[in-house]
Amino acid sequence: MRKGKSMITSSSRPVAFLRAGLLLSCLALGGCVNLGGAEPPESLLTLTPTTSAPAGAAISAARGEALALHEPVVPAELDVLRVPVRIDDASLAYLKDAVWVERPAQLFRRLLAETIRMQSERVVLAGGDPAARGSLQMRGSLSQFGYDATQSAVIVRFDATLLDSDGVVRQQRFEAIETGVLADAASVGPALNSAANDVARQVADWLE
Repeated sequence: MRKGKSMITSSSRPVAFLRAGLLLSCLALGGCVNLGGAEPPESLLTLTPTTSAPAGAAISAARGEALALHEPVVPAELDVLRVPVRIDDASLAYLKDAVWVERPAQLFRRLLAETIRMQSERVVLAGGDPAARGSLQMRGSLSQFGYDATQSAVIVRFDATLLDSDGVVRQQRFEAIETGVLADAASVGPALNSAANDVARQVADWLE
């Protein structure tokens, strides 16, 4: 009897360890996809340029003519992966199920860079790239990038500052508003993409 009991105990140990390992794996996976205790979104929002350079396209420029594009500064409400909703002058919330694949500042800088490349045919470098020294420097503030419930509209507002190699500083505010937008992720995401592309085209026109 002791022999039989010993055989059952020893053979069940790997099964127990396997079950424990599966349980820990499931718990770890749940921790990775859990967003603040809520169910993960069905899809993620991103920004897509209306035009982009084809593979193999090449441009060149003297260092002083290249543009160093820095990631825009954003307020705390935009330094997250959620879409802010302006309820009134003193209240903010976040739109349900609307989650960005990257922070808005990163997405907008990438969209702006591609638009400038295509529209003004400039060489655009990341602001932190060592090769960007001596180039035109563009910095900015993305102060609005969300939904305004009082207007049923999305608003994108970007304040650009351009410093050229001669030390001359230029500043300009750019804005795009898409009205008549429903307060849901399926409507707000495309509207923000459209407004962001509009602002990017305005900035590219300003540089020409």
